Amino acid sequence: MAISRRRFVAYAGLLSALAPLQMLHARPAQANVRRNGSLRPDPLGLLELPEGFQYRILSRSGQLMSDGSRAPGLPDGMAAFAGENNTIILVRNHELAPVALFPVTASSNLLYDSRTSGGTSTLIVDSRRRLVRQFASLAGTLTNCAGGPTPWGSWLSCEENISTPDNNPLVSKRHGYVFEVPSSATSPVAPVPLVAMGRFSHEAAAVDPQSGIVYLTEDQGDSLFYRFIPNQPGNLAAGGQLQALRIIDQPQAITRTGFTVGVSLAVDWVTISEVDPAGDTVRVEGFSKGAAQFARGEGMTFDPVSGAVFFCCTSGGNNGEGQIWRYQPSASTLELFCQPDDALQLQSPDNVTISPFGGLFVCEDGDGSDNLIYITPVGLPVLFARNVFNDSEFAGATFSPDGQTLFVNIQVPGYTLAIWGPWQQWTNDQID
Repeated sequence: MAISRRRFVAYAGLLSALAPLQMLHARPAQANVRRNGSLRPDPLGLLELPEGFQYRILSRSGQLMSDGSRAPGLPDGMAAFAGENNTIILVRNHELAPVALFPVTASSNLLYDSRTSGGTSTLIVDSRRRLVRQFASLAGTLTNCAGGPTPWGSWLSCEENISTPDNNPLVSKRHGYVFEVPSSATSPVAPVPLVAMGRFSHEAAAVDPQSGIVYLTEDQGDSLFYRFIPNQPGNLAAGGQLQALRIIDQPQAITRTGFTVGVSLAVDWVTISEVDPAGDTVRVEGFSKGAAQFARGEGMTFDPVSGAVFFCCTSGGNNGEGQIWRYQPSASTLELFCQPDDALQLQSPDNVTISPFGGLFVCEDGDGSDNLIYITPVGLPVLFARNVFNDSEFAGATFSPDGQTLFVNIQVPGYTLAIWGPWQQWTNDQID
């Protein structure tokens, strides 16, 4: 699936041309935070949204899929791609342990590990936001949490689990890898671990379309922030170099606390020598070389207008309520973008996606009820959606290619939803 640099540049230019308004930018440190936004009651008792917005349940875990299997449980990270005849293709992770009620299934020759239940499923949605079909597309992986889309039309599915047969009798192979799933797949793909991208507790991935560099987060309390420089942009299986971010003036920085919103920090990268260790030592090596530690790196998204990468740290901040960081590749700088230190403003930010109308949408994964939060271009959190059905997290927020539909999962009992409404007007109201 090699892609030329010309195609990368063309892709980046197209995104910039299509993206309306400003996106996210540097600004002075926050003086205020807010969490307003009036939501209307839902007669179905599931999802409260602002006036004018609607939703539809597309898929439920356990329902019969087009391939004859049951829709897998615990849907998590997800991305949307343009399909044929104005359809939308959703590739969806399933954060499943070795044993699951509704596993991802495939024939034995298409299972990475015959003892595990994770993987991905693919949904085809028509122009009226109705499910056409759904089927398994990657099987035999473990705890597929987040990941990210690529400019060449595939999904990077990340295992948030480093089990091996030596430390976990329930698995038969080493885990902790990234797997690639083409959005064009119509059945389970051959599972190939991208070993050069590292074996660690992977969370999310984001690809810079101009360089082909893949940025990676790690879900650990002492995690690092990584980049993978491919030998052949667009062909990740051809290998490359894994590196971890270092703050130049603060080697071995602990970023959980002590950083000010909006302050730019010069950074560089240290190279990881042992990318496929027997133990969980990738981050240990990186930190020993001066890399910065982050408090549970989770969701991540790429801003095609500014070229920045935004990533969430679920337990960062003075009160452990979460942080959002901004890395600017063109300037080699890092800044703390959002840290309210108030659970009523933002609690445990997890999956995140860029909004076509400016700002971010963030899925909460904290204690008690969780919400879908809009972060304005200057870093102010606004309540957008509330799960009133249960305390399960939102996950996998992603916009359709035309920007008119937001797809998101409620992990338990396993719903995938389509949300639409007056995006531009609502966003302008929050920005103003």
